[in-house]
Amino acid sequence: MLIAAAVCPHPPVLIPAAMGEAGAGPELAGLRAACAAAVLGLVRSQPDLIAVAGSAPSSQTYPWPSTGSLHRYGIPWSTGPGNPVLPLSLTVGTWLLIKALADGAGGAGGPAVTLTAVADGAGPAECRRLGESLAGASARVGLLVMGDGSAKKAIGVPGAPDAEAEAYDDGIAAALAAGDAGALGRLDPGRAAELRVNGRAPWQVLAGAAEGTAGMRGVLHHRSAPYDVSYHVASWAAGPGAAALAG
Repeated sequence: MLIAAAVCPHPPVLIPAAMGEAGAGPELAGLRAACAAAVLGLVRSQPDLIAVAGSAPSSQTYPWPSTGSLHRYGIPWSTGPGNPVLPLSLTVGTWLLIKALADGAGGAGGPAVTLTAVADGAGPAECRRLGESLAGASARVGLLVMGDGSAKKAIGVPGAPDAEAEAYDDGIAAALAAGDAGALGRLDPGRAAELRVNGRAPWQVLAGAAEGTAGMRGVLHHRSAPYDVSYHVASWAAGPGAAALAG
């Protein structure tokens, strides 16, 4: 059963080494802090399984740990043995989760972890079934959802607002803040593709996972578009964790 979720974007610039020795980018400070807090909160909800789901060109499952690398982005960080196999979303998700586990797991052992890439073109029904399957994989499931909002602004005039993209992102922000699985489940894949939204499929996995969970609540920690790509950070929780979100 799903007890908690964290929603994060996956730009490589989340990793401080992406900005050189100084870890620069003051415009990224709020985004980085929100992602770290959301994933740490997920770990502290004490799931026995954390399922990481992220957007990718094709759907695939990977064992934990699997190899991910950010070297092609000029970032000297990798994890796991052998050649890199993880897509960007799961690589950044792995980085966030490793850091959160080190910062706040406490005790011995820790949760099991699974890694699932979700095809950008996966339909809503497929995403819902995957979410239901992940939520049913253990008694206490935490879901780390990795996906970006609209990048349509980035292909227009740099820094210029895009009314369509802004309206879409407004809807995503409202759904995440309200813990509204229904709204996420109704997202149209075609519209998401037009607006260059690669988070649509993993968000619909979250919707499927949360569908049978009573009392789910959400909080939106952060929303920004520092490089004309929209990023949302949120937490969802049910049961005692929902009360903590409300506080």
